[in-house]
Amino acid sequence: MKTIAEKIISLRNGKFKFDDATTPKLLVLLAKNKMAALLRGLKAFGFNNSPKKLMLGKNVRFFNKSNIRLGNWVRIEDYTYVSALGKGKISIGNGSGIGAFSRIVISTSFDNIGSHITIGNNVGIGEYAYLGGAGGLDIGDECIVGQYFSCHPENHVYDKLSESIRYQGTTRQGIKIGRNCWIGSKVTILDGVEIGDNSVIAAGAVVTKSMPPYSVIGGVPARVLKDRRSSQDHLNISYKPENIISYA
Repeated sequence: MKTIAEKIISLRNGKFKFDDATTPKLLVLLAKNKMAALLRGLKAFGFNNSPKKLMLGKNVRFFNKSNIRLGNWVRIEDYTYVSALGKGKISIGNGSGIGAFSRIVISTSFDNIGSHITIGNNVGIGEYAYLGGAGGLDIGDECIVGQYFSCHPENHVYDKLSESIRYQGTTRQGIKIGRNCWIGSKVTILDGVEIGDNSVIAAGAVVTKSMPPYSVIGGVPARVLKDRRSSQDHLNISYKPENIISYA
């Protein structure tokens, strides 16, 4: 039974293998959970129009479904809200997942409709994420992201002291995150930022400017701590607790 389940899951995650502690009882519970999620996916978009093998948690809500494109084996967990009020679409690639209680929202207002949100293939985003798409948001393939991640591709104008900030408009540049990035929990990325491929962002960082590929990034405001390609990173590696930075 475990072997069959591994083969099925490998369709979504090619390197998946159950831990030795996984019991038959746990396998049955997993199967029930995934079947219920697949049925909710079929129901949400209609049996004829549903994305292939969409897995939905409980109480997932959509706005403007016709503007949403989902790949194969997409997983959207409980109580997530996906709003595709945008000039472009919300696209989530094959094998990607969105954690519970997240909000994927291109725009919040009809008087200034935003751009788009594109999430690549095999991206995993943790619970309680807020992904805005006002100025456009692109997340590359193979990224893994911790809980409470937030992206805000929009800024308010506040130059005029005599006028309320809410009436002064916004600026929008967009956010781009490269492929194969590891982003820790409670990371915030602000408008105009581009994160290079293969980068790591430490938990709690607030990223206000663009970062090159292969960067290890941390701090408030965030800065490059080191380059992953540095030869020093591969020599004399110490695993003492004081030498470990947490990124999850």
